[in-house]
Amino acid sequence: MQLNVLKDIRKIYAGLNPEGIRALAAKDIQVGLMASTDETYRRMEAFLAPAGSDVQALRAVSSAASASGSEAAERYDFVLCEAGVPVPRNGYLFESDETGSLARLILEENPDLELALARTFPLFRDAAASRILYRISRENALFALVTALPNVIPSFLDVPWAVGEFATDTAFLTMNQIRMALQLAAMYDRPVGFAEQKIELGTIVAGAFGWRALARELVGKIPLGGGLIPKAAVAFAGTYVVGLGLEKVNRTGSGMSRQQSRDAYTAAFEHGKKVAGELAKDARA
Repeated sequence: MQLNVLKDIRKIYAGLNPEGIRALAAKDIQVGLMASTDETYRRMEAFLAPAGSDVQALRAVSSAASASGSEAAERYDFVLCEAGVPVPRNGYLFESDETGSLARLILEENPDLELALARTFPLFRDAAASRILYRISRENALFALVTALPNVIPSFLDVPWAVGEFATDTAFLTMNQIRMALQLAAMYDRPVGFAEQKIELGTIVAGAFGWRALARELVGKIPLGGGLIPKAAVAFAGTYVVGLGLEKVNRTGSGMSRQQSRDAYTAAFEHGKKVAGELAKDARA
């Protein structure tokens, strides 16, 4: 069984595209600044690239210029606007963002710029990392749930995910975690690729069998499909904790301690059960 999983993982490796991820992260971001005073311009620049930011981010800000509404919508990926200034369709009202709400809003409405924004402007990194971790963890929970459903609900035997290229759920979950590792490295402007990240990716592959064994044990102990929620919750929590560790490595150069990982897993598993319950309800509907 493990040899078959390794073959699937190798097949999935070939389908991943580090070059494409690097290209998305390297996109040149153009930000328009619309303000009535030089002081407000300086505040906007400091918001995007605070003291200590790298030269690349500062250059990206200083190259942006004010523009009128229609021009701003065409020339810039998004525009920061002082209160009282007409806001173009790709504009955002500039205000204090201590809670990170403005950064989250910009990312939510510009998902194709997620990696580029995080790489260029550090203020987007926390929000972008949270989006990536939650999105991929949820995908893995959904996949773990759906691939287990044919064992309980015969009508799901025709679900494409249950067969074919991703014949083992471990292979899909591992592929998604590898994709997450590539994206997190890209958003922190770190080297991206299989050779460049061999230590992190090796850790993901090595841990794949442990998560699979734990999930199967939970499913096996609870009859009549009651273990589906724990299995999906394991997929969510395992992926989320892997992501937290990868994010910390890229941000600080070191990973989480064992106690930090255990605490994070406990919290993620509880949240994963809620996510899995919602997914199971939707799937059965």
